[in-house]
Amino acid sequence: MTNLKNQGEPASTDSLFMTAEELRAYADKIDTARASTAYRDMRSAEDARKELMDKMSKPVTVTEQMRANVLSRIKKAAAEGQTELKVLQFPVELCTDLGRAINNNEPDWPDTLTGVPRQAYEAWRDRLKPAGYRLSALIVEWPHGMPGDVGLFLGWSKPKDA
Repeated sequence: MTNLKNQGEPASTDSLFMTAEELRAYADKIDTARASTAYRDMRSAEDARKELMDKMSKPVTVTEQMRANVLSRIKKAAAEGQTELKVLQFPVELCTDLGRAINNNEPDWPDTLTGVPRQAYEAWRDRLKPAGYRLSALIVEWPHGMPGDVGLFLGWSKPKDA
């Protein structure tokens, strides 16, 4: 083991360690920096969620390209052996009951949908349901133990009773 005195440095604890007060101040600075970063990240996520809510609360014009993209995703999922695909994810705030009917699997859950989710449901009801597709909804994110996001799932497997 090398002796510090042999290297021309004092063996004083002052030069080797921080005082407890200095360490507490250092830890406080680190905590403040972490909290500041977490707050910025939280604000950024909150702003993005508000922007998404605003965008999804208004109906969209469905284009042929959008239909082709969904069809491509469905075909890819089927080719991979899947029988269901999440086609839309949205905040529970786009449900008039904040997702309660969906969470409780109530048969009238579609009546709670607004904006783009309602539009997606109506597209399924009018075009895909007659073609044999199923649609289900499920709470897919639970921030802080509360419903956060809903997923709409399109299914095409044979019914179990068939």
